[in-house]
Amino acid sequence: MAQHKFMLKADWPGSRNDVGEIETKNLKTKVSIPTEMDGPGIGTNPDEMLLGAAATCYLITLAAMMERSKLKKNQLKMESEGIVDVTNNVLTYQKIIHRPHIVLKADATEKDQEKALKLAKKAESSCMISRAVKDNVTIELEPKIQIG
Repeated sequence: MAQHKFMLKADWPGSRNDVGEIETKNLKTKVSIPTEMDGPGIGTNPDEMLLGAAATCYLITLAAMMERSKLKKNQLKMESEGIVDVTNNVLTYQKIIHRPHIVLKADATEKDQEKALKLAKKAESSCMISRAVKDNVTIELEPKIQIG
C-alpha cells in the first residue's frame, strides 16, 4: 500500500490569544483565533484552513473528473462557506457549502450541462477531504452551470 506523508511544523509561543506559526513544504503562515471568536485575527485559523482544504480538494477533484470526461470548460470558479455553530459555548464546525460555477464552452449541449451537474455532485463524494470529514461536517452543493 502506497502512502503519501505530509509534514507540518507548528510553533505556539503564548497562550490562547497569541499568534503562532505553521509551516509545511509549500505554506508558511501565522495562525491565531479569528476575531469572530474573540481572538486577534492574525494570519489564518483552523476554520479557514478546513474550509480551504475542503474547497481546493473538491475543486481539483471536479476539474480532474471534467478532464477525464472530456467536458470542456471556459471557466471553473467557486465560493465556499463554512458555518460554525456555537451552542452552550461549544464550537462545532457544522456545515460547508460549495457553490461551484462552471461555464462550459459555447458549443456545449444540454447533455454536457447534465454531465457537468452529475460530475459536480460526484466530485463531492469522491474528494478525499469530504470523505475525511463525512459524518462530522455536512457538505452541501449549490452548483451553477452555464454555457458560453
